Amino acid sequence: MQRPVILGSTSRYRRDLMSRLRLPFDVQAPEVDETPQPGEAPADLAVRLALAKAHAVAARFPDSVVIGSDQVADLDGEPLGKPGDHDRATAQLRRMRGQTLIFQTAVAVVCHATGFVQQDIAPVRVVFRDLSDAAIEHYLRAEQPYDCAGSAKSEGLGIALLEAIDSDDPTALVGLPLIRTCRMLRAAGVDLL
Repeated sequence: MQRPVILGSTSRYRRDLMSRLRLPFDVQAPEVDETPQPGEAPADLAVRLALAKAHAVAARFPDSVVIGSDQVADLDGEPLGKPGDHDRATAQLRRMRGQTLIFQTAVAVVCHATGFVQQDIAPVRVVFRDLSDAAIEHYLRAEQPYDCAGSAKSEGLGIALLEAIDSDDPTALVGLPLIRTCRMLRAAGVDLL
């Protein structure tokens, strides 16, 4: 009998990505503090939070296979999180124009009952166009990506902000690297096909 699968996330983007797998799963809020630690590198922050989210939910549902994920935009080693509002999103996008960022998307799969723990990170290199203030304003009014790391919502109009995307896991930029997630779920005993 297959163990229940839980996505430890409140992100609608991750929920939509998980739905692509046509696997029954539940969603639970992980309720972890996402504050970066002093001097913490963006990739380390993403991995730490993905693990923390998975473990927080697995503590409540120890017989389940729990997926945790986190994404941090990395601008020259500085973590850029979710802006939360229009002014912060404007400031983020102004700093990002003409720049290359790495979106560090980490995923962890945990099952406390079996002691299973795996984590991985899918870096996505993104080159932003040299955007005008008017283009940034138009994009923000249209998409309102205030819950997206780095204000970049590539699955919508945000794709027009970009010159190039380089990744070996195409769903990582949206928030959950499904290739890595599938590999870890199989290792945890979850039959996907």
